[in-house]
Amino acid sequence: MPAVQEVEVVVAHRERATLRVGDMFLKIDADPERADVEVQAMAIAPVPTPEVIWRKPHVLALAALPGRALGRLGEPSAASSTAWAAAGAAVRTLHDAPLPPWPGRSLEELAARLDGECEWLVTNGVLPVDLVTRNRHVAEAALRPWKPVFTHGDLQITHVFVDGDEVTGVLDWSEACRGDGLFDLATLTLGHEEHLGDVVAGYGADVDLDVIRAWWSLRSLLAIRWLVQHGFDPSSPGCEVDVLRARM
Repeated sequence: MPAVQEVEVVVAHRERATLRVGDMFLKIDADPERADVEVQAMAIAPVPTPEVIWRKPHVLALAALPGRALGRLGEPSAASSTAWAAAGAAVRTLHDAPLPPWPGRSLEELAARLDGECEWLVTNGVLPVDLVTRNRHVAEAALRPWKPVFTHGDLQITHVFVDGDEVTGVLDWSEACRGDGLFDLATLTLGHEEHLGDVVAGYGADVDLDVIRAWWSLRSLLAIRWLVQHGFDPSSPGCEVDVLRARM
């Protein structure tokens, strides 16, 4: 009788879940349009992505990537500075590629969402008023016109896999769109400011570090309600609330 493989729950909440069975990931999504975007983005992205094994309604099967994630939010990264720089170079390759055919969020949409999330955080006593006010002021630097590039849209360090000093692949493309390249750099380095220099060096272009810091504040302010409502703790050490406190 063959050995029974265990099912690992990678992440699960009300919108979607990702399971690992052996060398295959199963992504279950309530919104099939996100899977549509993911498959299309992986097909045109000029960086390594997982192989699509099969797809059925609401379920996408992907081959596991070699290596391991660059790190995790709230934990020190074991990856080398060279690996972080390689991640920056991969992001630059993506940003230099032709734009995807679908648009991203507008400045107006982001500004309106920031207003709503800040109001919710204060009204519900989730964060102190001065912490929200200070970070909202910082975040406003990100709300400026930008030249759209092909962005991953959710480039968390858990989505970038490395083997030694080389990037072996990038996961989770459901938020890919036309957007601000500095948002990707900010998402990649959120909670890991010590590696920002490595990423920028690998990216190989002049970037406005103040705008990256603004995106740290903006992303954290926008994420907290969603995290709380889906059973995650943004106040865990090194996570979103600590990112906001660092701006004080």
